[in-house]
Amino acid sequence: MNGELLVVEDVPAEFSERVIEAFHSRPDEAFNFAVSGGDTARRCYERLAAEGADQIDWWQVDVYWGDERCVAPDDPDSNERLVREALLQRVGAANAVYPMRCDEGPDPYQQRVAEVGKFDVIHLGMGPCGHTASLFPDSTGLEADPGRLVVMNTDPHGRNPHERMTFTFSAIARGRLVIVTIEGEEKREAFARVRDGDPAMPASHITGEHVLWLVDPAAAGES
Repeated sequence: MNGELLVVEDVPAEFSERVIEAFHSRPDEAFNFAVSGGDTARRCYERLAAEGADQIDWWQVDVYWGDERCVAPDDPDSNERLVREALLQRVGAANAVYPMRCDEGPDPYQQRVAEVGKFDVIHLGMGPCGHTASLFPDSTGLEADPGRLVVMNTDPHGRNPHERMTFTFSAIARGRLVIVTIEGEEKREAFARVRDGDPAMPASHITGEHVLWLVDPAAAGES
């Protein structure tokens, strides 16, 4: 497993603190923030909205998505909808918001990500199967060319519905700070395999300038 592991009781609180800290230590005026989806992400963004509303100048934040389900933006499964509800509508503003659009294909988003260069924070989760972003075990997205930053991908095992658009590991590696948040006993087995460096677990391949794993005791096997 690459990076630093912190086992914490309150993952959303630690996440919020780290994002606020990253904003204030950013090297450039703009703050490039790539977001995720899932129940843990929702809790993280709600906490960030509560604690960061006054501590972050959201007019300096550019928001990108690390992955998206190919559904309508208002669909309950949409990561765009989740982030808007849990974070953006609560803080009231952002300098720019760049949701993924599956109907456009990956190339326009590939170009946008390439232009960003470095992301100040990339937020990821991990599924019970060990996937991160929408990079699933045995999926074609795992074999993307190193120069490819965004791809379309599906779960060949059918555990995760919908076609997806997703960052590749090359895009994730552009993160100055990559935060992986993991909660719940149902993630324990997969996280143990990631921790041991099992290459069959996609999350084992996460890299970045600094990778920070925020894991609750249940997922870490300490409860």
